[in-house]
Amino acid sequence: MKKFIPHIATLEIPVTNLQKSLEWYLDIFELKIHFKGEKNAMLIFESKGVPSIFLVETEEQQCLSFKNTNNEIVHSVIDFYSPSLSDFYAWLKEKNVEVGTLNIDPNHGFGGFGFKDPDGNLLGATNVLHPGQ
Repeated sequence: MKKFIPHIATLEIPVTNLQKSLEWYLDIFELKIHFKGEKNAMLIFESKGVPSIFLVETEEQQCLSFKNTNNEIVHSVIDFYSPSLSDFYAWLKEKNVEVGTLNIDPNHGFGGFGFKDPDGNLLGATNVLHPGQ
């Protein structure tokens, strides 16, 4: 059977102030501007095969997240990989980014935490890599 979708191309994120969000995303992540329009911007990682991030300015503020009704935990829709999870967590706190609790399993050292962009979109960070990553 033919595979029509080999990977994720783009993650689209709603923002209320494109310039403010653009500055934040460029500061927090190792991204480059691929395209910038009046009300949107395409940001890319240098790593091959990694999805681009498309910031779209909108007056309708919708925060990316959802509540798991099985355990009442609020989840991010997007998790970013960091090999230095504790260092990234400390660095975000120094930058006054709103961060959740750093959770690292002492048995295997894997974990993650949530943090918010200027619009309150819940993002996640993890040090877990899955097959193919």
